[in-house]
Amino acid sequence: MGTSMIIGDGILTPAISVMSAISGLKGEIAGFEKNAVVIVSIIVLVALFSIQRFGTSKVGFMFAPAIALWFFSLGSIGMYNIIKHDITVLRAFNPAYVYYFFKKNSRSAWSSLGGCVLCITGAEAMFADLGHFSVRSIQIAFTCVVFPCLLLAYMGQAAYLMRYPTSSSRIFYDSVPEDLFWPVFVIATLAAMIASQAMISATFSCVKQAMALGCFPRLKIIHTSRKRMGQIYIPVMNWFLMIMCIAVVSIFQSTTDIANAYGIAEVGVMMVSTTLVTLVMLLIWQTNVFWVICFPLIFGSIELIYMSAVLSKLLEGGWLPLVFATFFLSVMYIWNYGSVLKYQSEIKEKISMDFLLDLGSNLGSVRVPGIGLLYNELVQGIPSIFGQFLLNLPAIQSTIVFVCIKYVPIPVVPQEERFLFRRLCPKDYHMFRCVARYGYKDVQKEDHHAFEQLLIESLEKFLRREAQETALENEDIDSFSVRSRGSDPPSGNEAEELRIPLMHSQTSDEAGTSASQEDAVAIPSSSMSSDEDPSLEYELLALREATESGFTYLLGHGDVRAKKNSIFLKKLVINYLYACLRRNCRAGTANMRAPHTNIIQVGMTYMV
Repeated sequence: MGTSMIIGDGILTPAISVMSAISGLKGEIAGFEKNAVVIVSIIVLVALFSIQRFGTSKVGFMFAPAIALWFFSLGSIGMYNIIKHDITVLRAFNPAYVYYFFKKNSRSAWSSLGGCVLCITGAEAMFADLGHFSVRSIQIAFTCVVFPCLLLAYMGQAAYLMRYPTSSSRIFYDSVPEDLFWPVFVIATLAAMIASQAMISATFSCVKQAMALGCFPRLKIIHTSRKRMGQIYIPVMNWFLMIMCIAVVSIFQSTTDIANAYGIAEVGVMMVSTTLVTLVMLLIWQTNVFWVICFPLIFGSIELIYMSAVLSKLLEGGWLPLVFATFFLSVMYIWNYGSVLKYQSEIKEKISMDFLLDLGSNLGSVRVPGIGLLYNELVQGIPSIFGQFLLNLPAIQSTIVFVCIKYVPIPVVPQEERFLFRRLCPKDYHMFRCVARYGYKDVQKEDHHAFEQLLIESLEKFLRREAQETALENEDIDSFSVRSRGSDPPSGNEAEELRIPLMHSQTSDEAGTSASQEDAVAIPSSSMSSDEDPSLEYELLALREATESGFTYLLGHGDVRAKKNSIFLKKLVINYLYACLRRNCRAGTANMRAPHTNIIQVGMTYMV
């Protein structure tokens, strides 16, 4: 729910930030009224979203000087107004005035808290900055620059209002000295765009993490930096946010109603964050229970008070973020629900090894020369879609490789470490599991010839290493047989030495998946001569013959349907809503560069 509200923030923040900056022209240029503000705001928004594809590293060269000037101008103008108009405004530091304010104004004071929320917005997007800066730099910037400059700016506006109470509707630009209006306007517009950029980046980050957790339909992600994983660009989300921003600005045409919507989204995100941090303190940090209780009591109470105030604006634009959150929450829940059911069905319907052994090495079909690459999401076991290929095809390739693509949180995976292989059946079956690992900058742009060549080279190294380890194991067994003729059992060190080859052959899956029960062997550069093992020589010869006959890409198209005895709601969600998302999301094999003439696709229906 918090993620859904963050995505909603990605719509509201650019809309209100840009529109607030442009609205400063209303009192400065004659005839520049509401319609003009809307048109200019839309133009700025289109420009803002159009430059996102260049990435933060490309457009960020102007961020630091623009933001530095922005906060310098805020602090300077605030000090100027405090000194010139009413220095006694410094008494606002006394918390007793909060009590007096509520005592005198009661309900109207409580209602004004909804406006105060706008003074603390932006804090919820700080985590997105972690994709661009270090934790220490963010702490220093917010403590030593942002906080004091904002305090001076707000106190300076309060001092100006003490002398000119009628300027409340345009207080920011009215409090700026007349000679500085245009420079401040330009800086304010740039700052609004940069603030919007931060929120858009936060939206991209949330969507990417949701996709990684299987909670959001697959979308194309472009990494714009080789150094920082957090700098990404999602084209579909970018244009969706732009269209929604333009719609919000065109419909509301006022920052007041957008601010009401903005407040509910901000406080909602903060309440969810407080709840999750409490869980982290309790379960992960294992903080003292007393502090775990104090944290939500203090921060949660403040947020509940603010939430009660902003909810009073529900009918005045506050409904908008709730609509956005409900929409995205529904999309995420439906996708996760359907994906989990599909994966559970694949696990349940896996082809048993006994079944394959009963079929024999020809798999109950004709084995023709060639290499078949079957793409699937399972990291262990034989996927059920393989059974569909056996049923529907008159022949199957002599060598079958089940390819599972996994992404790891590093920029680039070296090509010599790209693949992890496992053998699935006895040697005469020629069936292997391959986990292809890619870093976040490894956009799969290599053509299929380069991919196939690298895969075969890696498979040959795997076969040589496997034969080498088998020989070592046989030597250990022979050595054990000789020693076991004596009266004493092997010592602890000797027993440990005997277990080393077996332990080494069961490596963990470095692709981020759980350890498999199948023997896994990484791909080293070392190899042994094929003359030492006739079976290895035969297998390498068979692999080369299969390679010469070419590659075939075996793809499965899974259709997910609810069982006939399912309730109506489940049928609606799976058969229509989830099916619609699957049809329109990015295909799992979209990055492959395989020619269409080499692709065979078989459909399969999963009943969940």
